[in-house]
Amino acid sequence: MKLLSLLSLCAAGSAFVLPQQQQPLQGILHAADALAAVPELWSDDTPRLLELAPGDAVWMKEGDKLRLMREGKKFIDITDHRDLGATVHASAKQPVSFPSNITHSEIVKPIFKSLSADNIRKNLKQFTSFPNRYFRSDNGRQSSQWLQSLISDTIDSAGAKNVTVTPFKHTWPQSSLIARIPGKSNKTIVVGAHQDSVNMYLPFLSAPGADDDGSGTMTILEAFKALLTNKNITSGQAENTLEFHWYSAEEGGLLGSQAIFSAYEKAERDVKAMLQQDMTGYIKGTLDAGKKESVGVITDFVDTGLTEFIKKVIEEYCSIPYVETKCGYACSDHASASKAGYPSAFVIESAFEYSDHSIHTSGDTLDKLDFEHILEHARMTVGFAYELAMAKF
Repeated sequence: MKLLSLLSLCAAGSAFVLPQQQQPLQGILHAADALAAVPELWSDDTPRLLELAPGDAVWMKEGDKLRLMREGKKFIDITDHRDLGATVHASAKQPVSFPSNITHSEIVKPIFKSLSADNIRKNLKQFTSFPNRYFRSDNGRQSSQWLQSLISDTIDSAGAKNVTVTPFKHTWPQSSLIARIPGKSNKTIVVGAHQDSVNMYLPFLSAPGADDDGSGTMTILEAFKALLTNKNITSGQAENTLEFHWYSAEEGGLLGSQAIFSAYEKAERDVKAMLQQDMTGYIKGTLDAGKKESVGVITDFVDTGLTEFIKKVIEEYCSIPYVETKCGYACSDHASASKAGYPSAFVIESAFEYSDHSIHTSGDTLDKLDFEHILEHARMTVGFAYELAMAKF
């Protein structure tokens, strides 16, 4: 339905209501200023090449992405990165071998004292106060700048002089962010989450994105903050470099993460592992189904060796078990790392079928989240990062 038709319905006093959100279309009339700020949303007919499955790409338009979301279909927008992975496929890279055992629990577990559910809640409350974090909007730009300031303040508070946070600029307003903790080598361990949100009906409508992926964003920030309390990490004594990534435009087809891993591939960056945290806070679906609280370890389109290592991390550092589950192709930003030839893994809040169904709507709100569950993901993230930072590859 075109915008003009929507506005006509509103003016006529239509009772038409957006599905799931139950938002009367009269709300669109109050978003005229948002429309003025992002006119390209309605005028951009540039074809985009969307990959729906390996080797299955079709030309569509920007607006078709929202339709695919509503249909529950995942995609990667490969328009600008059709060569991602080309140099890797042309080379004979050896698989990465991950540690067979967890060896640093005596150091890692005391770090957990620095993790705070209240701090996560406070930061996420502010992060979800933006009307949305759509990557092509000014809200997306402002929320990214706010997040960068928060990360920078975290570094300053820790007195970590050699740790940096840098925006990775894109052709759209919202930047991705990269925080780097140097180690003895440039071999790199990446922890990622995406910072953008979207309303799958119309991009300028409310999209607080509390679970998707505000929860992941604040999970890895809290883990980052906790790791900065450890002198082995902040003094550069780790064997490998740690990076924390907050990707822009995941909802646009993994655009931000593709740009970063394309740059890393071309620069021949040696990324040994990448862990994605996308949706870490919703457990009601699991409990309502009569299941025990757990974390979901994704087993499709991931690196098998890294995924087996993640299971060991969860068993050692979490107080709840994991369940194996599948998410489908292009499920989150770890897919960009995989395409670039880097081992990637993904842990989600539950078995996929019990995960949050309010995402991509105005209903993805703070009150639906369990912050003790988010802490389990933060503990796992700290354990993963420390163990692999100290590993000799």
